Amino acid sequence: MTTLTHEEIVRGLAENREAPNGAARNAHAEALAGAAEAGGDRALFREALDNLINAYLYSSESPKILVPFARLLQEYDKDPAAFSEWETHSLFWQFKWVATAIADSPGIPLASATGWLDEMERRYRLAGYSERPVRDAELWLAHATGDDERAERAFRSWLAAERDDMSDCQACELGGQGHYAVLQGGDAEALELWRPVLTGELVCAEEPHRVLASSLLPLLRLGRTDEARSNHLRGYRMARGNESLLPSVGKHIEFCALTGNTSRGLEILAEHASHVAPLANLDDRLAFHGGILVLLHRLREQGHGDLPAVSYEGTPRTVSGLYEVLYAGCLDIAGQFDERNGTTRVSDRFLARVVREPLAADLPLGVRSTGLPRPAAASAEAAPAVPGPDVAAPTGFTELVARARSARDLGHPGADALWAEVALRLDAQPGTDPLVRADLADQQALAAARGGAPEARELLAAVRDEYRALGRAERAALAELRMAGAAAQSAAAPAEIRELLRAALRSAEALEHAEPLRARRIALAELSAIRLESYLRTVEAAGPGGHHDHGHSHGADQEHGHGELAAELTAFITAHEAAAPDLVAEAEEMLGRVTLAQGDPERALPMLAASAARALAAGRPWQAVDPLVLRAGVLMSLDRAEEAEQAARSGLEHAAELTDAEAQGVVRLTLADILLRRGETAEAAALALTAAHWFDRAGLGADGGAQARLILARAYARIERTAEAAEVLQSALPDLLEHGDGQTVFVREFLGDLLRRLGELRPAAEQYLLAAEVTKGWEDPRPQASLAQSAADTLDDAGLAEEAVAAYERALELHRRTGTDPVAEVRVLRSLAWLGLREEITARTVDLARGRMGEAEAVLEAALAADPGVPALRSELAQTWHQLAQVLDRYVATAREADGDEAADPARTAPLTPAQVDALRLEEIELWDRSGRTYAELGPDHLRDRFQCLNNAAWTEQERGDAEAGAARVTALIDEARALPEDEVPDWLLPSAERLLTQLNGRDG
Repeated sequence: MTTLTHEEIVRGLAENREAPNGAARNAHAEALAGAAEAGGDRALFREALDNLINAYLYSSESPKILVPFARLLQEYDKDPAAFSEWETHSLFWQFKWVATAIADSPGIPLASATGWLDEMERRYRLAGYSERPVRDAELWLAHATGDDERAERAFRSWLAAERDDMSDCQACELGGQGHYAVLQGGDAEALELWRPVLTGELVCAEEPHRVLASSLLPLLRLGRTDEARSNHLRGYRMARGNESLLPSVGKHIEFCALTGNTSRGLEILAEHASHVAPLANLDDRLAFHGGILVLLHRLREQGHGDLPAVSYEGTPRTVSGLYEVLYAGCLDIAGQFDERNGTTRVSDRFLARVVREPLAADLPLGVRSTGLPRPAAASAEAAPAVPGPDVAAPTGFTELVARARSARDLGHPGADALWAEVALRLDAQPGTDPLVRADLADQQALAAARGGAPEARELLAAVRDEYRALGRAERAALAELRMAGAAAQSAAAPAEIRELLRAALRSAEALEHAEPLRARRIALAELSAIRLESYLRTVEAAGPGGHHDHGHSHGADQEHGHGELAAELTAFITAHEAAAPDLVAEAEEMLGRVTLAQGDPERALPMLAASAARALAAGRPWQAVDPLVLRAGVLMSLDRAEEAEQAARSGLEHAAELTDAEAQGVVRLTLADILLRRGETAEAAALALTAAHWFDRAGLGADGGAQARLILARAYARIERTAEAAEVLQSALPDLLEHGDGQTVFVREFLGDLLRRLGELRPAAEQYLLAAEVTKGWEDPRPQASLAQSAADTLDDAGLAEEAVAAYERALELHRRTGTDPVAEVRVLRSLAWLGLREEITARTVDLARGRMGEAEAVLEAALAADPGVPALRSELAQTWHQLAQVLDRYVATAREADGDEAADPARTAPLTPAQVDALRLEEIELWDRSGRTYAELGPDHLRDRFQCLNNAAWTEQERGDAEAGAARVTALIDEARALPEDEVPDWLLPSAERLLTQLNGRDG
């Protein structure tokens, strides 16, 4: 092994403390400890052992802390006086970690575990510490061994003992207390204990991460599903990829398995594929793998055992294969614990956990997840639960067929489900009615036509012939009409389609006049002809190969086509208003859409309203949904938000019987969008959540589902649920980026804002820069400038000075190119001035900063010359003078520190002469005075800024030795404030000014 110098070890320890938790950090920490021991510096060796213990603790190898802790304890026993106060405190603190590691290590005999606990108690007592941490450790060891009476005594003693310097933070303690309550069946009690942690009132390095995960099942058991969803989204984001939180990750996977989100659970498993290994911490392994096994068990139950899972020890595994290997490993670990503890408690709990039943059938999470393939023998649970007609268990087959025919004739969305039930029960009937078989064939042909199947026309022709043979001419006429639609779907020649339409109309007209459906069949044939003729005119206008004939005006042709279609629909409405109200409702909706295409939304609105009203009057509420949703969108485009909301709410109300998942998603998405714009954020979020769920069911997660998730993320962001907003948005990001450059830029900027708010600065800056890249080709450079500036601000906050400077320089170039936003340009210049001082404050860097501030001043002066009455420009000018004074003040302070520091490098920080210092101080005062005067002119909104300038100038006067001048400034402000009416003086002003005056006078004395 290469010998490391003392300096290399010190530097290595500093780097190791900042390294990501995991095996690599642990290996480096081990090497550093070995090098420190070999070097013979006992203090450095103690520091390296302490670092190694901390590295192990926050990884999956936490049981390894026993060895370095024992070594550190030996060092302490040899020479306690060599340990500093901090080192001694750290050693005793680590005793608690050791107690946990021992309890979690089945290879350590129970007698040894008890002995360590006794040793901890003895040392704590001698050192004068509270027994509170000892009783905490005793509780969990007693509980694991099945000694519930001792566990309860330890729990009571833990709560009764005083808190002191050795006590865990309150967040961790409440986490443990709540966990114990859950084990005793007290879900509600646990959640109440955890409340300060869950709300963020109490936090630490790994809380609320752990408690968020632990709360999931208790919340589900209590029916508090909204909170459970929220805690999953927040908590998984915190726990993701953290080795010491793998048990929490396992709880999130389990949560997905028990809420109908197995595909999401598989995705989380895939993200942690590298951790699905024989972990050194057996207790963590049992907890993490146990959560995975709940998921794998559910997948096997659903028929997904052959799906690919993740590799284990280098071998790819299916769901069933991974289940078998993890189950065997966990059962072995549980057996080791049981053998050590003398009880089957660990095994019993593990076995019960794996086969848990779902706690929520289908809980929408909001995040995008790739759906699982439908297994060949899909369970009832796997089938989507969609609303439908009131078809509660017909007792007889005859009744079932009657209901199916009634639903079909009414056009009810639940008809398909009823006919599917008929098909299932048909073969069990003693005698088969040929008409029932014809009706089933009709239903199957219709489904083929809806799906665009190439065989649809043949199936419909066969149905037509079968109905004719059975003497059901009215059904045959309908099948014949559907053949024309199927022909259009298969892009048949226009002449062929028109001939089929004519044949269908002839069949309808040939029906006997006594046939009740004759008028309806004729009306349907006419409406179908109107609809298909419009399509055929478009096809013919496009010319061969689908290209429009450019010898004619395309716009004029289109307008003529719209006018012709509108006239045909109007005539149809007039002719059939009484005989076929539902078909007239369809025609009115079509007419409304045509009117919209003609650019007349105001005229379209009553048509859409009439369509919905007529559908409702005809007893077909589901048919009213589309015109109502469309009407809501039109009203929003006309800024008639209240009416839009009413229309969308009505649409949602009438959608109850819709079985089409896309339609259910659309109506909810429409209302969510309207409510978000109106500020009804919580309801908008709820609707967007369910809309995304419906779109996923429809296989439209990348389209409508992505837009629903965007609205959901925006709603969450507005109500300060930032982590949830980011999680939802990131899950939909790949889909949202496929919807054009404008949306790409918006979404990336929005995600950058969310990540910045969460303190995830590097990823936030990356999103801003990616968004800026998209805008590079835009004619207007302002969006790119703004995004570059946001990236620079974020990089600056992250301490990445070099990257921030590059981004600021790019933003400055773009702002100068537009010349339309002097405030943004000035803020960039000031940021660059301060960044130039980050590494060192010397005469050179101060001159550079002064130059940047001077550029900012020039930009503002030019803008004010063009438009003198802009308060924002004057405020920015005052702020620029203020910040330049701060730069000079920092320069003087740094030079003075360097003057008193013998180790300072004079080449980097040359001392200032007294005359130079005084000149700089005078310049500072003049700048603050100038800034303060401008703030005074700007009025009371800038009073705090003015007071800050006065404060700075007064103290600078004091430092120059002119105490009276500083006090005089403050006295003048006090007199000015007292002369004003009382209601014009802010409550804070006089107390602050009087306190400042007292401080100045006190310093003078």
